[in-house]
Amino acid sequence: MEGLLHKLKGLDAYPKVNEDFYKRTLSGGVVTLLSALVMLLLFVSETRSYYYSATETKLVVDTSRGERLRVNFDITFPSIPCTLLSVDTRDISGEQHQDIRHDIEKKRLDSHGNVIESRKEGIGGTKIEKPLQKHGGRLGKGEEYCGTCYGAEESDEQCCNSCEEVREAYKKKGWALTNPDLIDQCAREDFVERVKTQHGEGCSVHGFLDVSKVAGNFHFAPGKGYYESNVDVPELTAEGGFNITHKINKLSFGTEFPGAVNPLDGAQWTQPASDGTYQYFIKVGIAALMFVAVLSLACALGLCI
Repeated sequence: MEGLLHKLKGLDAYPKVNEDFYKRTLSGGVVTLLSALVMLLLFVSETRSYYYSATETKLVVDTSRGERLRVNFDITFPSIPCTLLSVDTRDISGEQHQDIRHDIEKKRLDSHGNVIESRKEGIGGTKIEKPLQKHGGRLGKGEEYCGTCYGAEESDEQCCNSCEEVREAYKKKGWALTNPDLIDQCAREDFVERVKTQHGEGCSVHGFLDVSKVAGNFHFAPGKGYYESNVDVPELTAEGGFNITHKINKLSFGTEFPGAVNPLDGAQWTQPASDGTYQYFIKVGIAALMFVAVLSLACALGLCI
């Protein structure tokens, strides 16, 4: 064993100098101290560079065509219930989407801004279409409403214009109404009940939209589903209109980058009147054209385009 250790000691490439052959000096101590300080500064500098990357902004030409652009948003409406709020998009190419639900999450807020409920199903509940007529189609313009009784009519002239009338017709036939969610009248009345339940609440909406790289707009409007339904439900109308006071917590385009500050982040507006439309015009330079997004927030009339 001693022989092995002796051979290993012979491999030492940095043999110690005998103390008789070196002398400590003041200049050597200064050089040692400066060297240690430089090494410490270099260590701190390299460590900082490793953990904190530099942000560089560049403007380049995007030569792609027909691609999509992602719009990320997080907006709070303290005075509009989530059931009434809808998100729509439209561009100059004719592509339009109404009451968008996918990739969007809503949070119901109480009067103090606390979260009551959070759901990832999208904005609002089931979209309320025009009432289903007895002939099978939807209520047309100028047409008088006569709802179907779903086979329980006692005569050709009988109409069922409410969920209760459908229940009564089923009861007279001796049928059980086991699927009220599939009955148009019942589904519509449930929408009204949800609006009543959420009265006085606010809504926080966040998610993203996938739009074409052309000029267009996307907007948030209260009461869209209600106003397109052509149903006279006065309980849904808010006295003095809807309050579209809002705060844009985040609004960005493209892939999100940590630490990036966007122009409209933190923007907020308090509605002074009972109705109106508030718009933000945003230009995002891409390729040889310009994507012009018009973010609109409409009033009780739901007529924002």
